[in-house]
Amino acid sequence: MTATAARDADVAALEQEASRTSGLRALATHQISGPLAALLLAVVVFSLSTSTFFNSENLSLIAQQSVVVGTLALGQTLIILTSGIDLATGAIMVLGSVVIGRLAVDGNPALALLVGLAVCVAVGTLNGVLVSFLRLPPFIVTLGVMSVVAASARLFTDSQSYPVTSDLLTALNLGPTVGGVTITYGVMLWVALTAVLAYALTQTSWGVRVYAVGDNHKAAELAGIKVRRVLLSVYVVAAVIYLFAAWQALGRTPTADPSGYPTANLDTITAVVIGGTSLFGGRGGVIGTLIGALIVTVLQNGLTQAGIDSLYQQVATGVLVVIAVGVDHLVRRRQTR
Repeated sequence: MTATAARDADVAALEQEASRTSGLRALATHQISGPLAALLLAVVVFSLSTSTFFNSENLSLIAQQSVVVGTLALGQTLIILTSGIDLATGAIMVLGSVVIGRLAVDGNPALALLVGLAVCVAVGTLNGVLVSFLRLPPFIVTLGVMSVVAASARLFTDSQSYPVTSDLLTALNLGPTVGGVTITYGVMLWVALTAVLAYALTQTSWGVRVYAVGDNHKAAELAGIKVRRVLLSVYVVAAVIYLFAAWQALGRTPTADPSGYPTANLDTITAVVIGGTSLFGGRGGVIGTLIGALIVTVLQNGLTQAGIDSLYQQVATGVLVVIAVGVDHLVRRRQTR
C-alpha cells in the first residue's frame, strides 16, 4: 500500500469513527444537559420571584435581545472548535452593517447587502489566511484585525450613524405572533442557522474535519486532513454568519452605527463557553451556544426585573463563565487520564 493510500485509509477510518459518535457528541451530557438545566432553573427562579418575567411580551423580548449576539456566537463557536478565537466578531459585524446602511441611503438595499457580505467575507478570509497559511496565533491576528476593522468603520462613515429606512433591511425585526409571543424573522433565522450548522458539524465530513483539527492539529495533518483548508473555510463561514448578524442588528435598531455593539466579542465568547464548547477546541457545538446566549439574556433580564443593580449582573455572568471554564478543564483532565 502506498503512503497516499495509507493516508486515505486513515482519513476514511477517522471519518467513519467520527460519524458514529457525531450524534452522541452533540447530545453529550457535559455539553447540553448542564447548560439546558441552568437555563430552565433560571427561568423557574425568575418566574417565581417576579410577576412580569414569564409573560408573552417579556419572553418575546428575551428572544429578540439574544438574537444578534446569539448569531454572532455561532461563528465564534466554529472558530473556537478549531482551538482558535475571534476577537473581531463584533467589529466585522459593525463594519458590515455601516457599509450596508450607508450604501442603502441613496442606493439599492439588496445590492448594499451583497456589498456588506463581500466586505465581511473579505475580512474573514484575511483572518483565515493569516491563521491557516501564515500560522499566526488567532488571538493576535483577530486582535489586530479588530482594531483595523473598527477604525475602518469609523473612517468609512466619518464617525456618523446612518438611519435605516429600507423595509428589506429592517424586515428581520418583523414576524408573526404565536400565543401572544412575537417570533421575529431574525429569531427564526438564528434558529435556522443553528440547525444548519448543527447538521453540518455532526453529519458531514467537513464537520468531522473541524472537530479533528480542533482536537489535535498535528494528528489531523498526519491523518491526511488538509488543516489549512479547514481553518480557512471556518473563518469564511463565520464571516458569512456575521453578515446575517449585521442584518439582524439593522432590524433591531434601525441605525447603522460605527460604535455599536462594543462588547460583542466578549459576549459571544461568554455564550460559547457557557454553552459547553471547550476553549481548547474539539468539543462542543452550536446548540449549546444557542442555550448559552439565552442563559446570559435570561440572567440579565431576570435580574433587571428583580431590581438588581447592573454591576451585580456582570458579576453573575462572570461567575458563570469561570464555572463553565472550570468544568471544561476538569472534564478535559479526566478524558486525558
